[in-house]
Amino acid sequence: MANENVTVKNVDSFIITGFDHLQNQKLLGFLILITYMLILLGNSINLCIILTDRHLHKPMYILICNLAVVDIMYSSTCSTTMISVLLAEIKTVSYYSCFSRTYLYHLGDFTECMALTLMAIDRLVAVRLPLRYHSIVTNSRILLLICVTWIAGFAVIGFLTSVLDRVPYCQPVIKYVFCEYASMIRAACVNPEPYFFLPVMLSLWPMCGQFPFIVCTYAVLAYSVTKLSNNSGRKQMINTCSSHLIVLLSFYAPKLLTSLLTRIGVMLNLTERNAILIVASIVPPLINPTVYCTRTKEIRKRLADLFLHKKIVPNNLKSISLALSS
Repeated sequence: MANENVTVKNVDSFIITGFDHLQNQKLLGFLILITYMLILLGNSINLCIILTDRHLHKPMYILICNLAVVDIMYSSTCSTTMISVLLAEIKTVSYYSCFSRTYLYHLGDFTECMALTLMAIDRLVAVRLPLRYHSIVTNSRILLLICVTWIAGFAVIGFLTSVLDRVPYCQPVIKYVFCEYASMIRAACVNPEPYFFLPVMLSLWPMCGQFPFIVCTYAVLAYSVTKLSNNSGRKQMINTCSSHLIVLLSFYAPKLLTSLLTRIGVMLNLTERNAILIVASIVPPLINPTVYCTRTKEIRKRLADLFLHKKIVPNNLKSISLALSS
């Protein structure tokens, strides 16, 4: 409902003012730029390695590819705006550009939650039902589940952002560091509190549903590790699960911190909220490819072969050469 004492007017662009109070804007801009370049590099390497090696066309690697695509989209929507504001000093974002970036940002947030859940389920089936894993988790089923998560994301986030397109705007000023739901609704000529009910309800699903579920799956996996008598198998399982845990915590930690501080009555100022928002938006997409490049044996081996210029010989050619030499 529009405020009575505010003049409603058409807004064709927004001005990002979240960085105005900072002293070293260029330094922060370069840090974000370097981080964003590393995000693109790391996720692109993962995508290229997996897509070009048919031996890696397996469910787990398809899920890693999906996560890489999500990370690129998720980080690009916010990083490009912040880099433009800090380094190019272009603070104005057109209305439809801001609207589309808001949509893609929250779509990335939603699909990342779903991607992490699918990866946890994949590991749970692999550990608890190892003999039936390849019959239960197939490439076609994984692709179908990924498509379902994306379709659900398009629908849910589409409904959420449609609210922004219907509210009247009084001022073209966004006090946050990039375009997202909270920043846009606070720029509208409305009492923002009722409009936060929907995103709060949507955030309860990952925080109270998916995150506890994923934690439970890793608790089951930890229990399974204690039952293993084979030290090499135990080490491999711990290495695999620890990779997923690092990725999981990097994504959920900022959300849990914000939620916890809000619950105990700590009021964050705008600078603190913006800092958490920046960390939550660019740190997980940076950590994810780093973890999977360094802790996944097949990807690590492929990287070593590429950087050391080793010629990769297919298994059938190896067997032929051995036969000829004998």
